[in-house]
This record gives sequence, C-alpha cells and structure tokens, in this order.
Amino acid sequence: MSRPIPPPARLDRRGFLRAATAGAVGAALAPEILAARARASAMERAEIRIALIGCGGRGTGAAIQALSTAGPVRLVAMADGFRDRLERCHADVAGEAGAAKVDVPEERRFVGFDGYLKAMDCDVDLVLLATPPGFRPMHFEHAVARGRHVFMEKPLAVDAPGVRQVLTAAEAADAKGLKIGVGLQRHHHPGYRETVRRIQDGAIGDLALLRAYWNSAGVWVNPRQPGQSEMEHQMRNWYYFNWLCGDHIVEQHIHNLDVCNWIMDDFPARAEGMGGRQIRTGKEFGEIYDHHMVEFTYRNGVKLLSQCRHMTNCADNVSEHAHGARGWADVSGHRIVSEGGWEWRFTGAAADPFQQEHHDLFAAIREGAPYNEAYYGARSTMTAILGRMATYSGRVVGWEEALASNLAYRPSAYAWDGTPPSLPDANGFYPVPMPGITQAF
Repeated sequence: MSRPIPPPARLDRRGFLRAATAGAVGAALAPEILAARARASAMERAEIRIALIGCGGRGTGAAIQALSTAGPVRLVAMADGFRDRLERCHADVAGEAGAAKVDVPEERRFVGFDGYLKAMDCDVDLVLLATPPGFRPMHFEHAVARGRHVFMEKPLAVDAPGVRQVLTAAEAADAKGLKIGVGLQRHHHPGYRETVRRIQDGAIGDLALLRAYWNSAGVWVNPRQPGQSEMEHQMRNWYYFNWLCGDHIVEQHIHNLDVCNWIMDDFPARAEGMGGRQIRTGKEFGEIYDHHMVEFTYRNGVKLLSQCRHMTNCADNVSEHAHGARGWADVSGHRIVSEGGWEWRFTGAAADPFQQEHHDLFAAIREGAPYNEAYYGARSTMTAILGRMATYSGRVVGWEEALASNLAYRPSAYAWDGTPPSLPDANGFYPVPMPGITQAF
C-alpha cells in the first residue's frame, strides 16, 4: 500500500511556525501520549470508531471512503448544522457503505454549531472534518485536545490566524502520536507522485516557471428562502462568504497551488496579482470574486503564474505545468517532454486518490506509523490565502507579513443568533473587496 510523500525535509518547519502563536507541549501531555501509544497498538486489531463532522457532499464521500478501508471500522456519531443534511447523509452512507458499518442512533446525531463537541465526546477514535473550512481550525484543535485521529478536508483555514491555530494543533498532534490526514488527494495519486518525483530528480532541469489553473463555471447557489435568517442563508451558501469559504482561490484553487509547492519543496516568498467580479455580480454570489490572477515568487526566484475563474461559456482548465531548462511537464496529465523530444508518460496502475488517502491514513493508525499531513496542508492553505490577500489589496504581499496578519474572518458568535462579518445592504448586495481600499491582511 503506497504512502503519501511526507512534508519536505528541507522545509524549515520551525521557521514556518515562528510567526504562529504556538502553545507549549510538554510533560503535562505525558499521560495522553502514553494512552495514544497504547491505543495505536490496540488499533492493529480493533475496530476504528468514527465521528463525522459536516454532512454535506464531501462529508458523505469521506465517510463512505473511510468505511471502505481495511479492517473493522464503524461510523458511530454524526454532527451538522442542519438536520436535513445529517439525515440525508446518514441514509446515503448506510446505503453505499452498508448498514452494518453505520451505527448512529438518534442520541448520537447532533445538530447545531456545538454538535462537533458532542460528537467528539462520544467513544470515537477518529473524526472526519468536512464542514465549510471556516470551522476547520477550531474543530481540528478540539479533536487533537480530545486525543482523536483526524482526517480533515482542505483548505485548513480561511485566514492567517486560523492557519496559525492549525499549526499549533499539528504540533500537539505530533506530541500525542495522533495521525492526521488532509484532503489534498493528489499526493495519493500514483501519476502525480511519479511525475513530481521525476521533476524533482531533474527530468526537465532547473525549474524556471510553474503554471496553475482552476478555471471553471463555478458552483451551486441555494436561493434565499422566505423567513430565512442571515446566518442560515450564509451557512446554506457558504461558498460565497469569506468567513466560511475564503473565496474560491482558497477553497478550490488550493489543489493546484499545493501541487506547485510540492514540486518546489517550498512555499512562495511573495505574491502580487489582480482579480474582481465581472460576470458573477448578483447578490446571490455574496462577496467573493469571480476571477483571480496571481504571480507567486519562490525564494529561489522561480515564478508561479496562477489563474482561477468562475465564469460560464469560457475555456475550462484545471491543471498544473512545470517548465525547466531542459524540458517541460504537464503535471496533471502525468507527462514529461525533455530536450531532444524525448517523452515520458505515466503508465502505471490507476488508483482512486480520494480512496487511497483514507487507505494510507487508516493503515498508519493501525500500524502506529508517524503520519501528519497538517503541515503541508497548512502551508498550501496559507499560499492560497496569500494569493487572495494580493488580489484583494492590489499590493505585493510577503509570506511573513501575510502569516503574521491578525485579520480574522469571524462571526460575532458561532450561533444561529450570531452576526456574520459581512452583511447585505438595503438592496441585498454584499460589500465586495476593492483593491487599494479594502483591508485584506
């Protein structure tokens, strides 16, 4: 069974963490560390009990994939903000994975903003975090505090304070021996793994330029319903509000930016770019942009040109490319062309990377092997946030400045009567970030 490529060895993790407010992890954790190690030994033969936090489409898929791993495994607790999503997810997971692997009676189905606390307090070994990403830092932090292994969807945060919170929790997870998987599934795709390995081994020479794209028509809209509160409307349309989504450059384009970081074995030193709303300007699209174009610069001077767009009737493109002194690579196409016209294409066995990332995580739990993908997940999340900061502000933004930002997208309270940070005007339109005017970091 394949293993994901670990966080780059040359990445100065402590340097990355320097800007974070990292909590001390010391002798006080010793009993929990010992308990985690004992649990890992027992996991080799025991049933792994799962709690699912976030019951939308991705949460449903993650639960089915987790229940399709080797060895005894069972879903025993679920939580979501909305009852209808939880019940639909429960039926879909039981229908796909089999009712024998789903044991979630009414008393272990939790609805509301605090449902994650109750689900994690159940007798579970691992939690699947698949809510909108604005909740990820606090959910991850609590899972680690409770001593649970974690699979969490990308991105890991929507702002720099959230990234720092994730990094602190990742350190605590290491100290406790917890295993952490992140839904950047390209790391578990055989074609990507082999292509990246060859590029890093010099197949196209010294790198000069990277290109990354997520240009598509966009995603769903759930129309506002009569009598619906502002908090519920935004929760039902989380993709269009930064406190929940972070804009599509963060929620979606992170995949392509992550691949480029992986190739570079590094993260960008700075970013500059532009973006805005040209087509998707209706009030139903909240506050996010419909296009971003960013030029990232890595510490060695290599440039990454990044595009992401939500527009219909335009050319779609979801891909990554690398150009070097002796050739080029269509990374997403798993193809390399080097000098002299020599060409390589990946012809190995295919594997579903969404399923493989769960196979790898669950194997590490059962074997007690070191496994923590939160570090590269956090740096790729921060890369996407850095890009958004550049397009929203119209400025050149450095990595250290961005990571140190205290601009946090938070509601007044994580509750149905809380006030979201962005509110509509009298005509129902939300304020849109304006370069040169809006505080973006």
